[in-house]
Amino acid sequence: MKQNKIDTASIPRHIAIIMDGNGRWAKSRNLPRIAGHRQGAESVKEAIEACAENGVEYLTLYAFSSENWNRPADEVGGLMELLKYYLGKELNQLHKNNICLRVIGDMSLLSDEIKQQIKNAEDLTANNTKLNLIIALSYGSRQEILHAVSNIAKDAKDGKINSDITESVFSQYLYTKDVPDPDLLIRTSGEKRISNFLLWQIAYTELLFIDILWPDFKKQHILDALEEFTKRERRYGTS
Repeated sequence: MKQNKIDTASIPRHIAIIMDGNGRWAKSRNLPRIAGHRQGAESVKEAIEACAENGVEYLTLYAFSSENWNRPADEVGGLMELLKYYLGKELNQLHKNNICLRVIGDMSLLSDEIKQQIKNAEDLTANNTKLNLIIALSYGSRQEILHAVSNIAKDAKDGKINSDITESVFSQYLYTKDVPDPDLLIRTSGEKRISNFLLWQIAYTELLFIDILWPDFKKQHILDALEEFTKRERRYGTS
């Protein structure tokens, strides 16, 4: 096994991942797309375990975008069934491993059953401290920003805001309020796009694009990403 040289003093607090390539993985094996999503769910477990074992505090996974609702109905339906299955099957293990689960996105588009499962999962794991796992579901960053602006305007009109609209004030109106911005964003499958993900939050995030399709993602890829991250010098625009 490869021995990674990781500066443990520079481990990112927050890693975000665009999990891309499930469909292509399935197509290359002449399997239905849902088979790629099922295998991708196994890679989610690998990423969670690797982050928890290596001191990462927050892991945000882009599971289903607002644009994904436009995919064929059978694929969307299969994804929702897969989501329900894993919310049921994996919840006790997440709780046992001291992982706190939070879901962000437009929950209004989800079924009542899934919304209740999410609430139950968030309530059960709320006090866990090993890793904060954030699932971006029915999520789009432009929509998130518009949602924040709308709520700011409403609160300003109602007299609930008595200060200037600073970056810190604005951030508290995002789905990710009270979550530190990502230090590292990983996208799998070789594509080099952000795809409407955490646009506000990644202003100074380090970006890493890797050629692995998401269903082939393993713990080792997190270790490689940590090694790459700790070699980088973050300047935040100062030089």
